Amino acid sequence: MKILKNNISTKITCLTLSLVLCLASCTKEYQDPSRAKTDVALGSQQGLTAVAIGLQRVYTLSRTGVMFSSIAANGFVTNEFRLLNSGNIPELQLSTGGSTVDGTNTILFNLWASANKIVYDADLVISNANNLGDKSYAAGLIAYSSIFKALAIGNMAQFWEKIPDGTGKNVAYITRAAGFNKAIAVLDNALTVIAANPISASFLNNVPADVNIINTIHALKARYALFSGNYTLALTEANAVDLTKASFFKFDATSPNILFSIISSNNVFQPLNENLGLTGANVPDGADKRIPFYTLTAGSPATLRMNGFAAATASPFPIYLPGEIILIKAEALARQPDLTSSLIELNKVVTKTSDLFGVAAALPPLVGPYTQQQLLDLIYKHRSIELYASGLKIEDMRRFNQPLTDRKRNFFPYPFQERDNNTNTPADPTF
Repeated sequence: MKILKNNISTKITCLTLSLVLCLASCTKEYQDPSRAKTDVALGSQQGLTAVAIGLQRVYTLSRTGVMFSSIAANGFVTNEFRLLNSGNIPELQLSTGGSTVDGTNTILFNLWASANKIVYDADLVISNANNLGDKSYAAGLIAYSSIFKALAIGNMAQFWEKIPDGTGKNVAYITRAAGFNKAIAVLDNALTVIAANPISASFLNNVPADVNIINTIHALKARYALFSGNYTLALTEANAVDLTKASFFKFDATSPNILFSIISSNNVFQPLNENLGLTGANVPDGADKRIPFYTLTAGSPATLRMNGFAAATASPFPIYLPGEIILIKAEALARQPDLTSSLIELNKVVTKTSDLFGVAAALPPLVGPYTQQQLLDLIYKHRSIELYASGLKIEDMRRFNQPLTDRKRNFFPYPFQERDNNTNTPADPTF
């Protein structure tokens, strides 16, 4: 086992170098120059496990990863963040918004390229795992890789009007709605594979234990079903998530939390204000304990800074929060509409005094009756607070029909690297 993990670490390092070399448009072929060695690696459990674990590293890796890029892009255009240094040009573009954001923006390019890299590598694992003799180990590889493939597709669909329908040269595009459905289909396939062959203990011993595979699949299905307007499926999948079990990305001194690295420099961004950028009826209650969870005043001179999941080098970053799953239930019920049940779920978040990650409003319960619109407005407010700096707010702003004037972009332009290499690249949105 020790030999396997050491070899995996070596392969992850190689994968990281490969990412740096391969960060280009999704039309590129993400292949190692030594193709024969790659083919051999993809034919073994050890090689496929290394590639699968590498997906998480690509997703969370420094400022090039999907995690940082999605949080930063979302945070600036939805007014969660304030820019500290105008010399950070990509962040300045996003902070300014409008036509200032163009295809040269490297934050958007990193998000695009890393997401497509993940899709490419996940496809390699999924297709080659089917050739393994140990079907239970293969099931683990497929399920684990499917999580990151779905996250990559889902993130692209949150930020662009259309996304590539796979990887390859001059790949065709699909609508973002089709993208969410594609992410759901990836997760459905994983569940089918697991049902036929439960994930083996040997596989689980070789991958990070912090990602609860089954729970995460149901949580992501619930998220993307909600985003695609399939409220019945969203509710079913949210109910399938065990809220007593956490699923998160783990960091340490060797692989630090990039949000902490950025925040501790105090040179890129911090929270816009103590209200998390919310205004009007969405301003948090003064007693809301989520505000001191997500923010703190520190430094000399004292300034408002991010706390929460950016608090330390080893701060974990949740793949989903328990509160998100509960709020998915509340929204799905409100839109059916079942207002009574929706308010019950919403109050679970409003009155929560603790959860697995310490995100708890600890407020008195909301007392109705509310109209459907009033209840949806409250759900939006509490999603904005509960899921601060998660990268999800821009999707929420569209879904809850928030005024365009409250955000600095609605969709993003396509990276020039993509446009230069794919004749199918759609026209950029006007805003």
